[in-house]
Amino acid sequence: MKVLVFGSLNIDYNYSVDHFVQKGETLSSSALSVFSGGKGLNQAIALAKAGVEVYQAGCIGEDGRFLLDILKEAGVQTRYIDVRGDIRTGNAVIQNDREGDNCILLYGGANQAISKVYVDAVLADFAAGDYIILQNEINEMAYIIKQAKEKGMIIVLNPSPMDEKIPGYPLDSVTYLMLNEVEAAQILGHDEADVADADAIAEELHQRFGQMKIVLTLGSSGSVYKDARQLVKQKCYQVKTVDTTAAGDTYTGYFFASLMRELSVPEAMDVAARAAAVAVGTKGAAPSIPYLADLEKYTFD
Repeated sequence: MKVLVFGSLNIDYNYSVDHFVQKGETLSSSALSVFSGGKGLNQAIALAKAGVEVYQAGCIGEDGRFLLDILKEAGVQTRYIDVRGDIRTGNAVIQNDREGDNCILLYGGANQAISKVYVDAVLADFAAGDYIILQNEINEMAYIIKQAKEKGMIIVLNPSPMDEKIPGYPLDSVTYLMLNEVEAAQILGHDEADVADADAIAEELHQRFGQMKIVLTLGSSGSVYKDARQLVKQKCYQVKTVDTTAAGDTYTGYFFASLMRELSVPEAMDVAARAAAVAVGTKGAAPSIPYLADLEKYTFD
């Protein structure tokens, strides 16, 4: 069994600010840090650090070659990454406020240069029972899902960022839907998600997409899993918040790596919650993701 993360690779520009910039406002930042990023890259690194063999597919520009080194250092296989000379690597402008919260502006760049020919070439090396983990930061998503389904792959969709394209994807082919409460509200057509009624949100998602297994992350309120047989709740481990940028990606990587290592759903959720807590307490996106061997060093309330 192999796992392929087919997704975005970004250069992240992190600005430390007193508060998020408002309409018409010019705001000075106290610091600028440049990190590797992109939900695809972050989730691939989380999977690798969680102890499974993982392959990354996606496109970068020549300016993003250093991302290959970062992936390799974490243990991610990079042979499928396409380096383009005609377009810049995707990037993100991230504001981190005093509370450790963030807001993110994305530029797609090479992430939007995926071709069907490239998709076919990558998927040729994968088979039934292999995992494919997808986000919504690259193009040709519907085609990737369709081709992965034809191969019998286990399809994980993290519909982030949510946009008008999501309902047009072949969602009936998706095995796991991995999303947060804001994305859940958007995909269900609600004005906002009531975190206090997370069970009802998970149940509604499961009823709407009955074939899917739902993993709903709720920030400081923990997470909920729902399938046809069980509803599982997981608490959030409390730490001093430094940067929430890669918390969700860390949870995703550790949850599915744990399932691949044959842990139960409750066990996988607990490991993922611990790893996400470590990420929240550390600056940066990919650099904040812990190695599995290091998790035992941390104690939580």
